[in-house]
Amino acid sequence: MKKFEKRVIPVLTIAGDKLVKTIKFRKPNYIGDPVNAVKIFNEKMVDEIILLDITASQEKRVPNYAKIEEICSEAFMPFAYGGGIQSLQQVDLLFQAGIEKVVLNSILNSNLNLVKEIGEKYGAQSVVASIDIKKNVFGKNYAYSHSGMRKIKEPVEVYFNKILNAGVGEIMLNSIDRDGTFQGYDLALIQKYSTLSKVPLIACGGAMGVNSFTLAIQNGASAVAAGSLFVYRGEQKGIMINYPSQEELVEKVFKKL
Repeated sequence: MKKFEKRVIPVLTIAGDKLVKTIKFRKPNYIGDPVNAVKIFNEKMVDEIILLDITASQEKRVPNYAKIEEICSEAFMPFAYGGGIQSLQQVDLLFQAGIEKVVLNSILNSNLNLVKEIGEKYGAQSVVASIDIKKNVFGKNYAYSHSGMRKIKEPVEVYFNKILNAGVGEIMLNSIDRDGTFQGYDLALIQKYSTLSKVPLIACGGAMGVNSFTLAIQNGASAVAAGSLFVYRGEQKGIMINYPSQEELVEKVFKKL
């Protein structure tokens, strides 16, 4: 298995300026203000944060630069943003707002050259490709864009390799079927695509606890990301921003690797 830095990353999903959380990319539930969430994550000493505006591309909106700048001003950790990104000029504005990485998804299917443009200006490490995957009724995997609304016609392997060869610095592999379900990561999916990837692979979708992190990394993930796990608490899903202590991560995750 390739050696990359192991990270545990909260994913905050927003719709415009509201913090929300979905189940299988549907039924967004209002959580609160993303700025307050970031302030709490600062205290928890998280590795980094990924912020995704899940309705920007669907609604053909540009990134909410003012809100992103407000959130970034409170973030004391590396910060990545995705949602509605269409051009290098928008990326320039996002970096000016304070982010350190951009997460590209929908644009990858229509303008893969943007990866090269961003990489030449800011370095490949600043580009994260988000690949959302869902199974059909026959169990075959397909990649989707626009928050799971548009199916990519190419086979996932072809699409994955095309994005990889475009020069991205990381790939975020997200299971739509596991999103918000607390059923654990799709380990077969992680295992398959980690063997194809020459860059860090971030596993996302379905985390049910710190043990899920260990399993995902043991099956090839370079980093693990989670949304619901870090904004809900307990079976009743009470809203509570949380993150394991560094001691817990060391004892229950990193020492087992």
